[in-house]
Parts: sequence; structure tokens; C-alpha cells
Amino acid sequence: MKHILFLVFSVMISIQACMGQASNETLSIGQAAPMADLKMKDISGADLCLNDIKGDGGLLVIFSCNGCPFVVGSQGSEGWEGRYEELRSLAESKNIGMALINSNEAKREKGDDLKSMQDRASQHGLSKCKYLLDVNSKLANAFFARTTPHVYLFDANLKLVYKGAIDDNVDDSKAVKEPYLKNAMNQLAAGKKIKPAETKPVGCGIKRVG
Repeated sequence: MKHILFLVFSVMISIQACMGQASNETLSIGQAAPMADLKMKDISGADLCLNDIKGDGGLLVIFSCNGCPFVVGSQGSEGWEGRYEELRSLAESKNIGMALINSNEAKREKGDDLKSMQDRASQHGLSKCKYLLDVNSKLANAFFARTTPHVYLFDANLKLVYKGAIDDNVDDSKAVKEPYLKNAMNQLAAGKKIKPAETKPVGCGIKRVG
């Protein structure tokens, strides 16, 4: 019995490590954006890093993908992807750069490769977005990112001011009561304290390679 329990515990630890959740480590409010010089392939074909994308007003990073129902939607749920272009437009108006990051290394051959990213962006009105392929989930690991989507908003000095969810309703954009990310961008641009600075990210686990 003890041997079985030990095996179960070991498997759980391995799964947590694969998902980047082996500890309670997190990127804290006020910390600098990690690996801001890491070059990643964008859907445009360019090699870009976060420093290339940031604007004078800050930087928005959203860990995303091509297949998670919390991103692309499912029966009875819009998903958050349909709100990305509106967020990009708002960010642009506030001089905040925006990057979508695909860290699903374990699904590159199942719809999360660069060609599929390019196709999805073209088909779903995201061609103006920077959508980058994170090889071996390096950036996701540095951010301790857990889900798709998982949002990180940084100020002009690339210090974290907000992290978590886009808003409080993945199912219906018209039923949103708390547009957390929009509020955070508006507060950042106005020089106000971000409230709330943290919310719980909701979505599928990022598919890392163990």
C-alpha cells in the first residue's frame, strides 16, 4: 500500500512539474518582465522579443493558443479570443505593446505550430496582433504562466502591474461585469493604482513537454 501511495505521489509531482506548477512560484506585482530579450518567431516571420514589442506606455502579454476552449470558444461559450482585437486596439491607443504567446510545445504537431498560428490569425481577424511561438515554453516558464489565456500587464519600465484573467465572463462578452484587463490598461495609462492588481487566471493548462 505504501509503495502504491509513493508511486501515485511521484506521478502527481511529475505532472505538476510538467505543467509548471511544482511550486507556488509566481511572477509578483512589481517584478520586471523576465527574458525580455528572448527572440521568438512571430506569425509575420520576424524574430521578435518583448523589448521589441513594448510601447512607451507599457506591454501586454497574453499566453494563448489555437485550441483551448477558453481561448477559441466551445458550445455555449464564446471564449476570449474574439476579444483580442479589441484589447489590441485599446492597448495601441494607450501606447501599450501587445504580444500573444503560444507556449504549447507539446502540441506543435497538433495545431499549435507556426503555420497553424498564421492560419488562425488570418481567419479570425488577428493579423494585426503579434503572435509568437515560444520554443520549449521558455518564456512561459520564466513567467510561471499556467493557463491559456494568462494575462500579464507591465508598465513603461516593464514592471508587472496586473496579472490574471481578461474579464469575469468567458462565455459572453456582453455579460461581462468586471473587465479586469481593460480597467487595468485604463488605470495604467491614467497613472492610477491598478485595482485589482491580481485575479485568478482561468483556462487550459499550458502544454509543456516533460
